[in-house]
Amino acid sequence: MPRISPADLSAIERTPASPASLSRGVGELLGNSVTAKAKVDSYNLETGEYRVVLLGTLDLEETKFDKL
Repeated sequence: MPRISPADLSAIERTPASPASLSRGVGELLGNSVTAKAKVDSYNLETGEYRVVLLGTLDLEETKFDKL
């Protein structure tokens, strides 16, 4: 069973989120993934606005701790 639930995934998407809160959520997501990659989709030199896309696969394998 993944340690990340669908509710956790939607919580990452909520706006506005503080950078610290978003960092924790994304860190948890990446920490529970078996593969992950990031792509800088766009960057605006004038405003500093950027878009980063993450693509990965959650670790679905149960551990001995999940079975307790």
